[in-house]
Amino acid sequence: MQGPGADLQVLQRCLCCLSCCFVTLLFENVPYGRYSTSKYGFPVNAKVAWFIQELPAFLVPFSLLVWTSSARTSLLPNQLLIAMYFCHYVQRALIYPFLIRGGKPTPFVSFALAFVFCVYNGYMQIRYLSHYAVYPAHWFTHPCFITGSVLWFTGWLVNVHSDHILRNLRQPGESGYKIPTGGMFEYVSGANFLGEITEWVGFALAGHSVHSAAFAVFTAVVLASRAVAHHKWYLAKFENYPKQRKALIPFLF
Repeated sequence: MQGPGADLQVLQRCLCCLSCCFVTLLFENVPYGRYSTSKYGFPVNAKVAWFIQELPAFLVPFSLLVWTSSARTSLLPNQLLIAMYFCHYVQRALIYPFLIRGGKPTPFVSFALAFVFCVYNGYMQIRYLSHYAVYPAHWFTHPCFITGSVLWFTGWLVNVHSDHILRNLRQPGESGYKIPTGGMFEYVSGANFLGEITEWVGFALAGHSVHSAAFAVFTAVVLASRAVAHHKWYLAKFENYPKQRKALIPFLF
């Protein structure tokens, strides 16, 4: 795809995907992990699924930067935003999958949809930042950029730390589910989801574009739904589940 017209088509498809996803999540949990079901296709090993489905979010943008004329990458605000994006996906695509312990297989349909999303979203975000995004010379000192960057970094830390807590809930040889504790799990059931939503909201605030905003909204819709489902599941499964803990937003929701 070349030119702004093609990029607009990518954005329109992502917004269409967002609308479909929102409607679907009103009736169905995202079918992976504890909500896996055979009606969405044959199972794919959890590590294999995470690695393959997230890899395009790294490789497609990397290819854009290396093999196309990226006129905007010499500008500091663009560089910083691109660095935020890659910091997340280096961890998510190249590190996180190999740290997974066990994990239920992912139904093929969920795996395939995640793969397609990562292709389109990776292209959309980095194509815009590397070819079209124009910011004021001192945008990186603007309150929106500073606030967004702080939110992004805070969310990234919460997300990585929460994943670490979840990975270490079980001792070697143990199976079954346990109540996560520590970090933001003391306040919400979906601490890892809260971290990732905060990341991309911060990214959208710093990036100030419809592309980054669409990504933030999509992430919030999908992960908020999953956080609520997890919270209800924990309350139903564990009689001693902390009653003061909320689903996603500390003290509120």
